[in-house]
Amino acid sequence: MNIKHLEHLLALADTGSFSRAADQLFLTQSALSRSIQSLEADLGAKVLDRIGKRNELTPLGIDVVARARHIVREAAELRHSAKLLQKGNRGTISVGLGSGPAALLMAPLLCFATTQHGLRVAVTQGPVELQILQLRSRQLDAMVVDMRRVIPATDLNIESLVELRAGLVVRAGHPLASKSVVTFQDVLAYPVASTPLSDEVARLLVDQYGPQANPAEMVTLRCDDVASLVNTAAVTDAIFLGVVAAASGGIDNCSLVELTLKPPLKATARFAYVTLAGRTEAPAMVYFREFVRKHLQD
Repeated sequence: MNIKHLEHLLALADTGSFSRAADQLFLTQSALSRSIQSLEADLGAKVLDRIGKRNELTPLGIDVVARARHIVREAAELRHSAKLLQKGNRGTISVGLGSGPAALLMAPLLCFATTQHGLRVAVTQGPVELQILQLRSRQLDAMVVDMRRVIPATDLNIESLVELRAGLVVRAGHPLASKSVVTFQDVLAYPVASTPLSDEVARLLVDQYGPQANPAEMVTLRCDDVASLVNTAAVTDAIFLGVVAAASGGIDNCSLVELTLKPPLKATARFAYVTLAGRTEAPAMVYFREFVRKHLQD
């Protein structure tokens, strides 16, 4: 049985038309028809009923299509594995980073890549939903993102990496920086800068501090770029709400200060390593996985 014949049947099943399937496959309709006939000859039964201008899968055809999706996918992975083995640990890795992981990993990752001869690294940022589509279409090899924003699915491997403490960070000269204890009411007097927060974190904030802590109302500066939010807090009276580790550079050199909130903020960020289930991992991704574990620390 020819893999190409199965690929042709899948295209026909997905498009519902010989003409559209042929265009998609860059074949003539007669060539596509001969391919389907060869498949039927191999199976000894029809996979397609031609009813007037319509084409309908037979019961066998429905079963073949379901099995063919797995077979064609496995064949593609086999070809991919062969290419990886030929390249050894060289080649290109494409990874997606969520806003929090990007603030902690981007610069160190690019520096790391410069020390690995022959390795090309492509990094993508953007909404988690978009990155999952890119992962499924094999534009990305892996993602490191907020675990709470990934909807579990059978085709995704979601590996919990680390849980990092969240907090409130301000510039050293901020009016609240000198206070030993800050209340949530104190915080509301200033602009709050944060990334989009998950529903789980929003509920936690409201449970802990009341309706006034609803991010939809409380957050006045919202974007996906954590570094920009931290930089804004460093030069204005805005308060950064997010992973404290993302501001560690400024805290270490005393240009930024973490506020002591009463009662203490219980929110955390949970980051996950997400890959496509059943996909062969490039050898270089082993090093990337270890790199991530080493650098994602509180």
